Amino acid sequence: MEARTAHPPLIASARAWIKGVRGWKRALIALAAGGLSALAFAPIFAFPILFLTLPVFVWLIDGSPDWRRAFSAGWLFGFGYFFFNLFWIGEAFLVEADKFAWLLPFAVTLLPAGLALFWAIAAAGARLFWSEGLGRLFVFAIALSLTEWLRGHILTGFPWNLVGYALTYPLPLMQSAALFGAYGLTAIALFIFPAPLVVLGDGHKPLSIRRIVEASALAAVPLALLLAHGAWRLATPQTFVPDVKLRIVQPSVPQREKWMAEYQRRIFDDHVALSLANPAGDKDSLAGITHLVWPEAAMPFFPLEAPVALDILANILPPGTTLITGALRHDPAPAAGTPPRADTRTLNSILVLNERAEPVATYDKINLVPFGEYVPWEATLATIGIQKLTHGRGSFAVGSVPRPLMTIPGLPPALGLVCYEALFPGNIVQGTARPGVLINVTNDGWFGESTGPYQHFHQSRIRAVEEGAPLVRAANNGISAVVDPYGRALQSLGLNVRGTIDSALPEAVTPPLYARLGDWTLAIILAIYAGLAVRLGKNGR
Repeated sequence: MEARTAHPPLIASARAWIKGVRGWKRALIALAAGGLSALAFAPIFAFPILFLTLPVFVWLIDGSPDWRRAFSAGWLFGFGYFFFNLFWIGEAFLVEADKFAWLLPFAVTLLPAGLALFWAIAAAGARLFWSEGLGRLFVFAIALSLTEWLRGHILTGFPWNLVGYALTYPLPLMQSAALFGAYGLTAIALFIFPAPLVVLGDGHKPLSIRRIVEASALAAVPLALLLAHGAWRLATPQTFVPDVKLRIVQPSVPQREKWMAEYQRRIFDDHVALSLANPAGDKDSLAGITHLVWPEAAMPFFPLEAPVALDILANILPPGTTLITGALRHDPAPAAGTPPRADTRTLNSILVLNERAEPVATYDKINLVPFGEYVPWEATLATIGIQKLTHGRGSFAVGSVPRPLMTIPGLPPALGLVCYEALFPGNIVQGTARPGVLINVTNDGWFGESTGPYQHFHQSRIRAVEEGAPLVRAANNGISAVVDPYGRALQSLGLNVRGTIDSALPEAVTPPLYARLGDWTLAIILAIYAGLAVRLGKNGR
């Protein structure tokens, strides 16, 4: 006989109550469970919370008599999830509060409301194929994984805090991104987190030790395998690119001052002064530094149209030292002393300047931030006072697609990523050539001391693991870092710290599985799930 606990089936009772609740209580449960799920991500990383909240999502669908009620539950859960994951966006509207504060309530509610539609569609779609037993968990994971993938691709995509990121902390667990990528991990997470409580909640008899062990194993075994793979991968010795020494500058310029004309020279001079000193603050005039890295739009002007700035850079860069900097540029560049033509494009770029401050490589951003760098339906929305948050009139232009690699003297082939371009799993490398280093310049100064910059940095680290390439990240106010192909931050500067990083450059590793297969890893997992769902459905188990 099996040993039985003396406790009543509390989990089954909880499931029955959540299934039966209606009205405002049901809405509150969905919102609260979705909101609490945000604790699973950076900087808190309380991912075990999903063992409690995702079963609630499944039970809400259990209690939905049709797809319409499931759609409602999915939207409410998704709104709570995205509202608490993205509340930091409101900080950007307070940088120039006199112009944009009126938009803050709309930004912090409409974006989560729109993204929640993906989860509503997933819940409604899952309900159409719902059944009793374990099979419905595979249906749930398939539906929500597909809509999470769509969220990362539709209308330029916004794959912020995919559920799979809950399986990328701590560091050994992060290595699973090398196998499955963030989308594949999302499919895995959407099964293993709800599985234990959902399976236990399906029984109506007192829980047995055996049932508890079996249900727990649905999560414990996959997690143990992922952790074991991570420990094995992290045991690989780290090697470095020879004859490369990086210096990353983090000036921590207040965002409100960034584009004020009276501060332009001071900001430029501050970048120069920081560049000429080591992390201890001792002036060394860049001795031994091969590559100097400045953040996104580091110079609050168009540097290729500023001869004085270029002269200063030529004077401070020692022979053999290259400057890699985020910068704005015009295409075509106007002749000296003349304004840009009407058809001139404005680009958010990475410029590579040699020791004579001559451009030797360029990358132009291709994933622009809606309402930050361009305004959809700009002519119409301008009539009601809506304009982009960033400096200058009109939208930025899109660079060359597919994203090209940069040839930078002394470095392996380099892939440029400006700001949130580092968010897109499986889409940062767009050609057949493999990068040896990812260079991400960004400015998270818009988002103050909120959770946003921490989440942005963590997701950027995952790209290094997925692609098997080191990440060099220069952020205006943090978090700047040199990250190896295993996601380890070898050197870093925290949020709102002013200073520099000196570091060697880790070597790239053999492209891992996800770098070679991309989102086919997700397709394979979902195909397996579909087969299991059909089989379990036929067996009625």
